[in-house]
This record gives sequence, structure tokens and C-alpha cells, in this order.
Amino acid sequence: MIEVRLFASFRAGREKIILLDASIYKTASDILFSLDIPEDEVAILLINGRHSKAYDTVKDGDIVALFPPVGGG
Repeated sequence: MIEVRLFASFRAGREKIILLDASIYKTASDILFSLDIPEDEVAILLINGRHSKAYDTVKDGDIVALFPPVGGG
């Protein structure tokens, strides 16, 4: 399984933690597509706590964290 952790606005209409079948998803981009999250809306993508890109591969046991841009001031 791949554990996907969603933050801030990415949680709207979704669970904050989603478990996905690792045999179906090969890259972080595959996960984004399945969750209907455009790549350009992801400010930070972490795979196992390391900054990553959408084309990076994912495997069984990985934890993927997705953060949208956060405003404030």
C-alpha cells in the first residue's frame, strides 16, 4: 500500500489519509491524476519525507504527502 497524506484544501471532499494499491500507481503523477489534483496546484510533494517531483516513482510502503500553496500573512 501507498499512504497518501493530504493537507489544507486538498482535504476538501477527501479523507486526510488515503491508502492506495501500490501495484496500480507507478509515479506520484499517477496518484495526482487519480485524486483529480492538477500537478500545478501542488506546492510541496514529499515521498517518505523528501522533496520530490510528480514524475518520481512510488512503491509499496511509501508515504506521499501533498501540500497546496498556502497563503497568509
